[in-house]
Amino acid sequence: MNERLTRIRDSLLGYWNRLSKTQKALLVSTVAITLLTIVILTMQFSKTQYEVAFQDLNSEDAAAAMTYLDSAGIPYKLSTDGKSLSVPSTNASRVRVDIASQGIIQNGSVGFNKMFGTTTSALGMTENEFNVKYKSALNGEVESLLKMMTGVESARVLVNLPQESLFASAEDQEQASASVVMTFKPGYRPTQEMIDGYFNLVKTSVPNLPIDNITITSDNTELYASNAGSGFGAGSAGAIQDNLAMQRKYESDIEKSVKMFLGSIVGADKVNVLVASKLNFDQVNTTENLYTPVDEENMRGIEISVQDVQESYTGAGTANSGVAGTGTEAVPTYPGDTSAGQTTSESSNRIVNYQVNQITKQIVQSPYIVRDLTINVAVEPPAGQTTLNDETRTNIEGILVNIIGASLADSGATYTDAQLQQKVSVFSSIPSTETADADAGMSRALLWSIIGGLAALLAVAIFLIVRRRRKNREEELLEEMELPTPAEMPSINLDTVSGESQMRKQLESLAKKKPDEFVNLLRTWLADE
Repeated sequence: MNERLTRIRDSLLGYWNRLSKTQKALLVSTVAITLLTIVILTMQFSKTQYEVAFQDLNSEDAAAAMTYLDSAGIPYKLSTDGKSLSVPSTNASRVRVDIASQGIIQNGSVGFNKMFGTTTSALGMTENEFNVKYKSALNGEVESLLKMMTGVESARVLVNLPQESLFASAEDQEQASASVVMTFKPGYRPTQEMIDGYFNLVKTSVPNLPIDNITITSDNTELYASNAGSGFGAGSAGAIQDNLAMQRKYESDIEKSVKMFLGSIVGADKVNVLVASKLNFDQVNTTENLYTPVDEENMRGIEISVQDVQESYTGAGTANSGVAGTGTEAVPTYPGDTSAGQTTSESSNRIVNYQVNQITKQIVQSPYIVRDLTINVAVEPPAGQTTLNDETRTNIEGILVNIIGASLADSGATYTDAQLQQKVSVFSSIPSTETADADAGMSRALLWSIIGGLAALLAVAIFLIVRRRRKNREEELLEEMELPTPAEMPSINLDTVSGESQMRKQLESLAKKKPDEFVNLLRTWLADE
C-alpha cells in the first residue's frame, strides 16, 4: 500500500516537475478558483432566505407577532426600525395565514373579538368593566375601519358615549361625540369625497352620533365635512367655498362679456370692467294646491251628487186656546176661541255636491339667483378728447341697464328704469399725463439714441474707407518711387565665338526667345561705346 502511494506521489511529482512555470501557475489558479466556487455555491444554497412577512407594524403588533414566532420555533428577523418582520421564505405564507387567523395583528386596535373573546372571571364581569371594555372595543373597531381606507397610514379614535337615562326620551338623550387623529401616507391628499366618507363611517359606527360632534384632525390640520349641519361649523366650509367660487365665476363671465362687446366698439385695450354681484344660494321647495272651477263663466264645478227633498202637508187645524180680552187674566192681542179649520204646509231641501279641479305643484327653485348686480365701466375717450361724448355714454349705459335688468328678472323684486340706472356707472379713463410724457420722453430718447448710433457707425465706416484708400495710394507711390532692378544680361562668351556667323546666330536666337533681354543688351553695348 505504501509502495503504491509512493508511486502515485512520484508520478505526480514527475508530472509537476515536467510542467513549466506558466503551466504550474495556471494549474494552481484553476484549482483554487474551482474550490472557491464550490465553497461559495455551497454557502449560498445552504443559506436561509428570509422574506418580509409583515411591515408597517406598531410596537404592540410587533411584540405579539414575535411572541407567536418564538413559541412556534420559527426564526425571524426584526428590521432596525422595528416595523417589519421577516421569516424564512419557505414558511412565509403559512406564518401569514396562522397569524391572521388568530387575530394577532390588530394594527394597534383591539376590537370586539379580542376584547370579549375571553372572560376575565368565571363569574362574568361587572357593569363598569363591561362599559370600559365596550368603549375600548368600539374605538378599536372604528380605527380598523379607518385604516382600511385608501391612503390612511394610522388612525386613533376616542369615542365618548353618554350615560343613558331611563327617564329621558330619545330626543332628550345626550348625543355622543368622537375625536379622530389620522395620519396619511406620504404624498397622499384626500379629496372632499374621501373626507365625507371618513365622517360618515364614524357617524354610522357609533349610535346617536351626529356629524357636527365629530372632529377629525390630520397633520395639525382639521378636516371638515361638506354635509354637516347648518351654521359655520365643520360642515359648511366646503359649501361656502363652492358658493364663493360660483359667485366669482359669475362675475368673471359678466366682465368678459361686457368687455368683449364694448371692446369691439371702442377698442379692446380701452375698456375696464368691474362687476359686483350678490347671489342667493338658498334652495326653496314649494308645494302649491290650487282649486279651479270647471265652468269658469258660472264659477261652478261638475255636479257629482244631487239630493232633492220636497215635503207637503194638508190637515185640520187645532182650536186656539186662551182667554181673549184685556183683563187681568186675558192675553192682549191673542185671538179668541175659534172653530178648527184646514191647514197646508210645504218644505223643500236640495243638496248639490260639486267637483272642482285640484292642482298640486311641487316647485323647486334654483339656488343660484342673482339678487343684486352692479357694473362699473371705465372707457378711454377717443384720441384728442378728454371725455366721452353724450351719445356714446348713453349707448353704453343702455347696454349695461339691459344686462342688469335681464340678470335681475328672477330676483323677485321689480326695479324701475331709474333704479336700474343707479346700478350702472360709466366714466372716462384718461391715461396719466406723467406716464404719457415719460413714454414720449423715452420714445424720443430711444429715437435719438438710434440716430446717434447710426451716425457713429457711418462715421466709422467712412473713416475706414478713407484710411484704406490712403493706404492704397501710399503703396502706389512707393512702388513708383522704387528704382527698377537692373536686368540680368544674358551671358555671351565672345571668346568662344569663332566667327561672325555664330555670333549672329546667338543674337538672333536671343532676340527670338528673349526680346526684352536682347533690347537691354543692345542698350548696354551702346552705353559702353
